[in-house]
Amino acid sequence: MRPEEARPLRPTHVVTCFLQRDDGPSPRILLVQRSQRVGSYHASWAGISGFVEPTVTPDEQAYTEIREETGLQGEQVRMLRRGAVVEHRDQALERHFYVHPFLFAVLAPDDIRLDWEATDMRWIEPAELSTYQTVPKLSEAYVAGLHGAIV
Repeated sequence: MRPEEARPLRPTHVVTCFLQRDDGPSPRILLVQRSQRVGSYHASWAGISGFVEPTVTPDEQAYTEIREETGLQGEQVRMLRRGAVVEHRDQALERHFYVHPFLFAVLAPDDIRLDWEATDMRWIEPAELSTYQTVPKLSEAYVAGLHGAIV
């Protein structure tokens, strides 16, 4: 298909939350492996993520996704930073993703209970991120979240 024949991409806002624990010698972030039951990027590693609903802000959606996907409540996490939007165009999915990255401190990491959206989880050092098969632009989203505005 020639570029001029490509279908227009649907603007799609999503949040990606990087949960960080600081109870070891160095900070670690949570990666989850996406299940076959989610809509895209099956078996890829990701942060806690989801579509931004039309009537809520990305900040509100971030807390909702954390609650739904990990079971953690608002008092068990603390938003540290809000990163600049990272864009990704996916022709196959016909979507132009606008990823809103966040960095959260996890106050109760042992309380995490994954829901159906993920099949596995790992706490990794951020430098290990490049060794995982991830959703598109995950490393860029992490850097944007890490260097984002302090909240």
